[in-house]
Amino acid sequence: MALVPFEPFRRIDHLKKEMDRFFNEGLPAAFGFNQEFGAPRIDVHETENEVIAHCEIAGLDKKEDVDIQVEPHNLTISGTINRFNEVKEEQFHRKERFTGRFHRSIALPAEVMEEGTTASYKNGILEVRMPKAPKETRRRIDVQFH
Repeated sequence: MALVPFEPFRRIDHLKKEMDRFFNEGLPAAFGFNQEFGAPRIDVHETENEVIAHCEIAGLDKKEDVDIQVEPHNLTISGTINRFNEVKEEQFHRKERFTGRFHRSIALPAEVMEEGTTASYKNGILEVRMPKAPKETRRRIDVQFH
């Protein structure tokens, strides 16, 4: 008879991973739905001077198809993917690629400024670079004694 170590938090760890997945990837991904609900995937990281977001949005044709809103602690990306095919609907055997409106709003890890934000799109990836807002520095106030 093999001894199995007692791991009381194993189930809680699994629940934590599922909750992280739910809040990081959004409602559709957490329940096993595909991305057709219009929530593109986003990776966010920061450097010393800026916060950078990479968003998967395959199929954008022109810059008017995407709208980017930057707030001090929030990034919102929305738009439309149009696919005009010469194939008639009744000739499709499978249609899985996303088409239509998309929307994603995420909290940012640091306060950013709208001014100076840049965006570029290449190979289906939208990159948004947002400069961090200057941190308020504490300064010592000299007390005058009389």
